[in-house]
Amino acid sequence: MFKMAWICCCVSLAVSSSAIAQERSTELDPKPLLGRWNLTVAGPDGPYPSWIEVRRSGYRTLVGSYVGQFGSARPIAEIKFDGTDFRFEVPPQWEPSRANVIVEGRLDGSGLQGVVTDGKGGALPWTAQRAPSLERTGAPALGERINLLNGQDLGGWHVQHPQVNNGWQMRDGVLVNAEPGNNLVTDAKFSDFELSLEFRYPKGSNSGIYLRGRYEVQIEDNHGQEADSHHIGGVYGHLTPSLNAAKPAAEWQQIKIRLIGRVVSVELNGERIIDRQTIPGVTGGALDSDEGTPGPLMLQGDHGPVEFRNIVLTPINF
Repeated sequence: MFKMAWICCCVSLAVSSSAIAQERSTELDPKPLLGRWNLTVAGPDGPYPSWIEVRRSGYRTLVGSYVGQFGSARPIAEIKFDGTDFRFEVPPQWEPSRANVIVEGRLDGSGLQGVVTDGKGGALPWTAQRAPSLERTGAPALGERINLLNGQDLGGWHVQHPQVNNGWQMRDGVLVNAEPGNNLVTDAKFSDFELSLEFRYPKGSNSGIYLRGRYEVQIEDNHGQEADSHHIGGVYGHLTPSLNAAKPAAEWQQIKIRLIGRVVSVELNGERIIDRQTIPGVTGGALDSDEGTPGPLMLQGDHGPVEFRNIVLTPINF
């Protein structure tokens, strides 16, 4: 009797295991969707960049991160995927009364295409390509130092929005954002480099340095606060400094940044606060999402007053 029951139990378990294996073998394969994607969204005022990362959480659930036109990377709690089409929602970042952002898309060959409902009621089409790895091979070699300020005028720079008032000006060799409202962009574009500069801001101010015009290193009056990816020295919404090395407002501070491919190191006031960390994707406010190409340096000037001096960039060649 016991032997027969044991045999029946084994047969039952074998059938159950076979059924589970068959069920898993017929489940949808999410691998074509996994990874990082660079989006270009057809906005009402022209195209703008966006970014998605899709990851597994356990066996069945897909989760990820999303960067819209502005703001930081936000977590995606669940991505619904039927093998071709996918959909997810993220809550608004600053305005609780606004509707969720809804992103819908589908696999399209080696890329993606879809529509984003931006929380304002607009349905905007987008396309996407896989983000490049940006891995470098060979030995790096430093090029010649480039002083990006001539000390007299804004030669070598232009504003991001020509239709908006330009509050940037040179005063005694210092680049001053006297009337916040516009971002300042270098005419030249760069790939890998070391960057060194000094900055100063009044109490409560906010700015940023966009590397290749795509990755914002935050500059903000956060003296004495806990280190955070949204605070000074962080790669906005992506990478958190190991400590907050900020000086009080109204003091000159120095930042040094080394960027090779996606790998960034940041030194603030003599302290290494980010050490060879990988930037996963673009940050909010980026100029574009074409990560495989060189890009300019952009100084954020639409948030608050800030001053810069001794902006020196040294290209890194391979």
